Amino acid sequence: MDDNQEPDNLQLVHLLRAVTVEFGLRQAEFAVRNGMHATDVRALICLLDAARADEPATAGLLGARLGLNSAGTTAVIDRLERLGYVARIRDGRDRRRILLRVEPAATRLGREFFGPLIDGVLQVLDGLAPAEQDTVRGFLTATHAVFADRPRR
Repeated sequence: MDDNQEPDNLQLVHLLRAVTVEFGLRQAEFAVRNGMHATDVRALICLLDAARADEPATAGLLGARLGLNSAGTTAVIDRLERLGYVARIRDGRDRRRILLRVEPAATRLGREFFGPLIDGVLQVLDGLAPAEQDTVRGFLTATHAVFADRPRR
């Protein structure tokens, strides 16, 4: 191997980083266009992920996922609520608990902005054989676990 050439696996790590950096830049652009902070966008993603997983989205869950303290979490929720992107609703099973729901306006904005990018990624995946898709899924799942399992400071 040439001294200037990286091992293939390290090249894949750098490609993954490049994708995450580009995605982060798109998130920042989305935030600016819609009067949000970058943390607000991450909060919306966390809340949408919780809804997809059928998890009750509480302030505690959001704060833990974002690594925010109580005051920071409240500030994010307040900003998103003022913008009309999140609503606080009482839990139907436990009236003492407040749940967070992403409003249709936020979902619509997200689809308008990220939809073409998601469609492009879906086209790439459609070009892969099912076994290749399983390999990609396995790699991304295991890679996510590496980051998620490491404690934050």
